[in-house]
Amino acid sequence: MNYEQIIKRYIPHYAETAVHGNIIAFEVPSSEIVAVCESLYLHHQAPLKIITAFDERQENGLFRIMYAFGLPKENLILAPYIRVGEDFPSLTPSFHEASIYERKIRTFFGLIPRCHPNPRPLILHENWPENIFPLRKDFDWRTRPEQAGGEFLFRKLGGEGIYEIPVGPVHAGIIEPGHFRFSVAGEEILLLEPRLGYSHKGSEKLFEVLPLADKLRLAERISGDSSFSYALTFCQALESLSGTVVSDRDKYLRVVFAELERLANHLGDIGAIMTDSGFNFGGAQCGRLREAVMQIKERLTGSRFLRGVAKIGGVTPVLTEDAARETSESLEALKMDFEQVMAIAENSNSLMNRLRNAGILSYAIARDHGVLGVAGKAVGLAADARVDYPYAAYHELGMEVATEKAGDVHARFSVRIREAYASIELIRQALGVVPQLAGEVGAPGLKFRRDSFAIGIVEGWRGDIVCLVATDSSGEISRVDLRDPSFLNWTALGYAGQENMVPDFPLINKSFNLSYSGNDL
Repeated sequence: MNYEQIIKRYIPHYAETAVHGNIIAFEVPSSEIVAVCESLYLHHQAPLKIITAFDERQENGLFRIMYAFGLPKENLILAPYIRVGEDFPSLTPSFHEASIYERKIRTFFGLIPRCHPNPRPLILHENWPENIFPLRKDFDWRTRPEQAGGEFLFRKLGGEGIYEIPVGPVHAGIIEPGHFRFSVAGEEILLLEPRLGYSHKGSEKLFEVLPLADKLRLAERISGDSSFSYALTFCQALESLSGTVVSDRDKYLRVVFAELERLANHLGDIGAIMTDSGFNFGGAQCGRLREAVMQIKERLTGSRFLRGVAKIGGVTPVLTEDAARETSESLEALKMDFEQVMAIAENSNSLMNRLRNAGILSYAIARDHGVLGVAGKAVGLAADARVDYPYAAYHELGMEVATEKAGDVHARFSVRIREAYASIELIRQALGVVPQLAGEVGAPGLKFRRDSFAIGIVEGWRGDIVCLVATDSSGEISRVDLRDPSFLNWTALGYAGQENMVPDFPLINKSFNLSYSGNDL
């Protein structure tokens, strides 16, 4: 469809539209926002990508709240927005996926979502004062507020024989901090509530004050195992704002590095799931294979985690024809090795029995919570930004979205295996094309559109990462909001834990492997 057809089909007739790259933004009255969003989300089945707020009180005395819905087949974003004072209508009674975004807006901007069923603070803990909102423009990032004395109340279950088990926030391993509160009867989990925020870093506020080069370095460190994907998402948004052209060669190289990052992480998780199931052979072998991929990344870029690789307008490494050929050969050998390991693993009845029917997440819960990535694909939600919102050179490469139906640990395990094979094939396809392509294009004198918006979407190994960047009247970056897939998936983890035994939880949790840091920002 062309813009006129899209506007006629999806956007109210009274709204004036403004096109910002691949975003069609339009203002609606606050009283109409629920109806407009219900139409997009429920009637047109447009996926919700992010809800975010902007402090525009210096310009007009109000806050802006923007709702971004994707049109996958069109590779467009529809972004209705409202201007509000101190409160706004909650979408949560209409669709639950909006809940977590609205709670974040209340916590960081102090705007009240009217009729929200669970308006508890998010990320910031009870030692943070209730009346200080760090994403308002008049909050100085160097401020250290006085410690408050609030109280966080976990959800409670009553009844004879029901007791609580607290786990964390400090864990025995090297994972980041997070608290889990189990309500159990015997060993059966009746209620599981995660509590996060222990690794909050104030990243969104830092984006307001850091110079551009440091903004890119900060993006790489939102979630360390996804450094390249985060940097790429941020770069894509800035390229849209500045009209920067990326060369065909760099588009293919972006595929190579993004898939190497995905492959390494999936191999690590496949091995960790087997280790948590007591199948140590598989865990050790996948750890070895992951290390081989990490060494490939280091040989190609000098960084095991691909830091400093993505840049606005392309990538930094220059990949020689010999390096491309050697990498392709290494991945072919790795694939054969991986196939042998998986053949042994899939022949282990004890392993397969341990994975099947553990940690089942239903399709309805996944859909209501907007679950993304491996966890969503494991229940049949075939959403993948590489296909729905193609970027880099993915539209030139053939791939299918790996899905399962069961929604259990085994389904998530299987999706990871299929994605690992797909990553190897995508990398080898891209490496076969790279030496034939012209080099860097870029754009001299980087300047951003004024009073504008851009959204970058990249399929990270956990699911799609969304980066919204806004500029002010002078073309300076005024707001950056990054949404990790874990931000949504954490809300559904507790449902996967219900009706399982307490000792099953480490395996269930590992099969999701969500980011604490990416959630906490």
